[in-house]
Amino acid sequence: MNKILVIGSGLAGLSAAVKSAELEQEVILAAPSPSERSQSVMAMGGINAALNTKGQNDSIEEHYKDTIAGGNGLNDPSAVKKLTLDAPKILKWLDSLGTSFTRDENGSIDLRYFGGQKKMRTAYAGARTGKQLVTALVTECRKYEAQNKITRMNGWRMLSLILTEAKECAGAILLNEITNEIKAINSDVVIMATGGPNKVFGKTTGSCQCDGSATGSAFLQGVELGNPEMVQYHPTTISTPIKRMLITEAARGQGGRLFTFKNGKPWYFMEEWYPEMGALMPRDVVSRSIYKVCNEMNLGINNKNEVYLDITHLPKDLILTKLDEVVDVCMKYLELNPTKKPIPVYPGVHYFMGGIRTNANHNTNIPRLFAAGECSCQYHGANRLGGNSTLGAIHGGIISAIEASKLNKISTSEQSTASKKCLLNELEIYSKWKNEKYNDKLSLKKIQNSIQEIMVKSMGIYRKKEDLEKADTELLKLYKESLSVGKQGTYYECRSIPNTILVARAMIKGALSRKESRGAHQRLDYTSKDDKNFKKTTCVTYENKNIMVKFKNLI
Repeated sequence: MNKILVIGSGLAGLSAAVKSAELEQEVILAAPSPSERSQSVMAMGGINAALNTKGQNDSIEEHYKDTIAGGNGLNDPSAVKKLTLDAPKILKWLDSLGTSFTRDENGSIDLRYFGGQKKMRTAYAGARTGKQLVTALVTECRKYEAQNKITRMNGWRMLSLILTEAKECAGAILLNEITNEIKAINSDVVIMATGGPNKVFGKTTGSCQCDGSATGSAFLQGVELGNPEMVQYHPTTISTPIKRMLITEAARGQGGRLFTFKNGKPWYFMEEWYPEMGALMPRDVVSRSIYKVCNEMNLGINNKNEVYLDITHLPKDLILTKLDEVVDVCMKYLELNPTKKPIPVYPGVHYFMGGIRTNANHNTNIPRLFAAGECSCQYHGANRLGGNSTLGAIHGGIISAIEASKLNKISTSEQSTASKKCLLNELEIYSKWKNEKYNDKLSLKKIQNSIQEIMVKSMGIYRKKEDLEKADTELLKLYKESLSVGKQGTYYECRSIPNTILVARAMIKGALSRKESRGAHQRLDYTSKDDKNFKKTTCVTYENKNIMVKFKNLI
């Protein structure tokens, strides 16, 4: 029996914990908040699997092809093969756990179209799929908690990994955000499921609880990142004072149409430009199209950077049963009834295809360290298909657990030595911070806001060398300042911001090095796709206080 430390309690973390417990492993599940408050509950659209229940001759091979095509060929082929092969089994497992999937007239799990897919293969639970998946997995997790096979640690953040002299992962140092208690949690394996770095951009569709700090800390300790420049802009989001709110792709999957006005008449530009799939083209294509309409053709509605998403022609009962969350969001944030009026939308940062680089078994370059979910990189390439994120998170958690259970136990003497050393280091950092004075020449809040402003300007839908180089220079300056802010905010805020900046710089360095346009990465100064030089994974490492970039062939 191995001791497995899972960090993060969204779909990836829950799946890893439940599967590990099922395999008779000892599990600790640590996260900053309960699973019910994880970003996973925000997933509206669905989960993909080639169930082939709609008479369309769908298959695992078709799912594989659509995923690779959607990712512009930058996905790990072996990982995608496993993902699509296991998808139907995962869906049946989730169904057996009691997930409240929407059913068709035959009582089967209903399926709908989603962007970038030619067949109906996205299962869903109304417009609250994430909530239902999390609920089912939490219930299963509690069963194992009652059997003392899973121990929950809510309110804890990862500060750093425990690495032995042989550079094996032997656990992690965790911080209680409320009490500032710092603990060394020894384990035979660590599975990171810490989500994407939303806080790097600020106003995203995701949760700023997912700040990228854990990834940045691991990066600082030698963990390799893959394709960090690949940031997905979801085509249909709405603006609120604090963040972007998602209008799920399901709205288009059910028949919603995108339009603006041209010569005084509604113009359905996606249907004109892409007659085969229209508004259900892959997300990167739809986002670029909306950008073109608003910024190049100056045809945004009411002279704003917005177009309309129209679902008013759909049956009202369909909207209220299958798109109920869309109605709730529009009524709450726009005071608009989408059954009667079209929704003003524009692309917003939504998902990070890049992250900790893993192979098809979710191993990282550090032995005994696995990564799953949005913090990892292997399935989605240069653009993710809707419905593949929930699938990838759950599949990644399961595979990580299976592979972790196969390892021998770590040497306790090496682990103990490493644990004491790493804990002492973290306690010294905390003690130094505790005794520091407030530096009134620097502002922690201003640094955080500056990071977000820099990233929004330089890492948009389109990028260019001058903006990226300027951004890297500014981020390096902010990194140095972030180490000298003194005792401002909470300890975690001070400790995490340098890590967040490292992740931001890794994105910038990846974008600078990838001198082509592919999927979510579009360069104004390199407008073509270059398969010869860049149909490869961007591999970013931190060596001797420098961020290094190499391109490696797909695994």
